[in-house]
Amino acid sequence: MPTHGKRYAEAAKTVGDGGTKSPQEALEIVKNAASAKFDETVDVAVKLGVDPRHGDQMVRGNTTLPHGTGKVRKVAVITQGDNIAEAEAAGADRVGGEDLVKDIQGGWMDFDVLLATPDVMNLVGRLGSILRAKMPSKKAGTVAPDIGRVVKEIKTASRVEYRVEKAGIVHAPIGKVSFTTEQLTQNFLALVDALVKAKPSSAKGRYLQKITVSSTMGPGVDIDTYEAARMAGK
Repeated sequence: MPTHGKRYAEAAKTVGDGGTKSPQEALEIVKNAASAKFDETVDVAVKLGVDPRHGDQMVRGNTTLPHGTGKVRKVAVITQGDNIAEAEAAGADRVGGEDLVKDIQGGWMDFDVLLATPDVMNLVGRLGSILRAKMPSKKAGTVAPDIGRVVKEIKTASRVEYRVEKAGIVHAPIGKVSFTTEQLTQNFLALVDALVKAKPSSAKGRYLQKITVSSTMGPGVDIDTYEAARMAGK
């Protein structure tokens, strides 16, 4: 059974009765409970009514958060031709073609996100067994012809990617505790809206089963799924 430190225990006292809260209430509690000496990330965990073991129930994609995540990520791009200059101008940390593929095959993985343009997927295909979840794909929005736009979205931390795990849970960051409650709420609703729109047609029953929000070092606070869906749909 996991144990938590004194700081966590003190933060847990601020959570309240443990019932579900509105998005604003939950995020306000998370902000007030955060006590670490660094700017903690605010994360959302959403339990979906899907079975990821079936390909037609895989929920994966990305969305743009109005206030970004507050996190700077290293971006590498596999591309060729004029797209090289476009990716570099947009702020990519490393751009290459055959040379970059060979380096990754050799063990270089100093990036958070790997992007690619459609015209080099024959090269990218060599990396499937190495990259696994980091493999660029159209579904995840990491393969795109307008590579400059995608690089800028990621480098400015406005884009967040989501992918349902084996247990049917999606984890995603929606900002920092230094953000205002309103900024966090707007980011949260953008994520929920994207997840609702990504609902597989084969998913049956209740789709948003549980939503929990927490800071890096803090306890989780449950959000009313019906209220979240209602607000996200406006």
